[in-house]
Parts: sequence; C-alpha cells; structure tokens
Amino acid sequence: MPGRWTTAAVCLLALVALACEAGGEATPRPTGSPPPGSPKVVAALGDSITTGFGSCLVLTSCERNSWSTGSGLRVDSHYRRLLDRNPKLRDKAYNHARPGARAAALAGQAEAAVRDRADYVTVLIGANDACRNSIEAMTPVTEFRAEIDRGLKVLREGRPKARVLVVSIPNLYRLWEVGHDDSRATRAWRRGVCPALLAEPTSTAPADRARRTEFKERISAYNRQLSAACRAYGSRCRYDGGAVHRVRFGLDLVNALDYFHPNTAGQSRLAEVTWRSSGYAD
Repeated sequence: MPGRWTTAAVCLLALVALACEAGGEATPRPTGSPPPGSPKVVAALGDSITTGFGSCLVLTSCERNSWSTGSGLRVDSHYRRLLDRNPKLRDKAYNHARPGARAAALAGQAEAAVRDRADYVTVLIGANDACRNSIEAMTPVTEFRAEIDRGLKVLREGRPKARVLVVSIPNLYRLWEVGHDDSRATRAWRRGVCPALLAEPTSTAPADRARRTEFKERISAYNRQLSAACRAYGSRCRYDGGAVHRVRFGLDLVNALDYFHPNTAGQSRLAEVTWRSSGYAD
C-alpha cells in the first residue's frame, strides 16, 4: 500500500508540474535567437531624405543619420530599433536611396534590395517628382503611380515574403508656410531648392500663390497613389497612413544650410512616426 501511495503522489506532482508549465510563460527562446518575424536584412529605398542628406553639417548624404537604416547614435532608426531585438542584424542594413531620385528610379533600387535578400524594405519617394523647375515639369500623377507600381512589383516578385513599408511624402508646403518670412531660409531657397514650390518665396502675386497651391495638391495626389499602390500590393505592404505628411515640420527640424532636408532632430521624428506603422512596433 505505501508503495502505491508513493507512486500516486509522484504522478500527481508530475501532473501539477505540467499544468504549471502549460499555464505559465512561454518557454524562452534559446540565447541569441531573434524574435519570430524579425527581419534578417533591411533595405531602404527612396531619395535624399532617406540618405540623411544635410544632417552632418554639409550638403551631402549622411547615411548614419537615416531614419530607416542609420547606424549612428543620434537617430533611433528602424535599423537600430530592430538591432536591439536581434543582434544578428548588425551590418545587414542597406541604403539604396539616392539624392534626386524620382519614382522612376524605384524599380532599380528595388532590384538592389532583392539582391540583398531584404525581408524588410522601406520606401519614401516622390518629393523630387514634385520639386521640379516648374509645375509643368512635375511628374504626372498617372505616370507617378505607374512607376511606383513597377518598383513594388519588383519587390513582390523578387521577395514575396518581405515586409514593405511605404511612407507618405512630407508636407513641403508647410515648410514654405513656416519659413517664407525667415530671411535665412529664403536666402537658402533662392539657390534653387525645390523651385516649383519655393521660387519667389515671399511673393504674394496671384500666379505664385496659385503655383504653390497646385504644388500642395500634387503632393496630396501622390500620397493618395502611394496608399493605393500599397493596398494593391497586398498584406505584406503597410502604408504609414499619412503619418509623415502630418508631421508639423518647422525650421528646427531641418538643417541650417538648405532649410529643406531634415536635420538629426527631423530624422529622429521621421523614425518615430514611421516606426509605429512598420508592423514591428506592436
């Protein structure tokens, strides 16, 4: 009899242990194992904003300050946030954005991301399609959408399981609103910064006011197409819902050389608002 009770007690203890294990926290991952779904390679596509242009006190690209793939300590980029979760991501972030790039360049950049075997790709492009010498020279909306679709198709076919984040174009018109009465900003803009919007920045002539309004409307049209293109891509694409466009950029968030491109504070703000839409912030 004692032996039978001892056996029963052992079995009961074993069952209790199993129940506790099942009801407790999940079994921890092996040391060094990345969280499920963490990207192994990150790639950034776009224009000078994503290259960190002008954020290192000179008017050139400064990729360490990029909101997307930056490795510097002054900007808490997507790459740095993901690296905190997965140390194996180190040195596997690639920035294919280029100053001056328009939507037509997206497909070529996407091909580079496919070669990288990227499984998380950010896209911020379109400002240069609007920042032409005149309203007439801006990329037509239908052409803009076609080029965005062409670039995203490269990603969808080359890296079908990759997550893609498409980001809205910043509200450049607001930059004119807050800077057109600042002599430092207007002096910098007269060197040829985004002339379709910023030429004759202090003019109140009807033609100049109409030009700025048309520019503003074109950016809004581009953003609608970015949203629609991402939706057409499928469930692996996320749009930021206009988060970047809603950022109230002031002169404190742009560099003091061209008063146009984000400084480190501006890049940090971009990183913050886009991270919420990335799918990794949850």
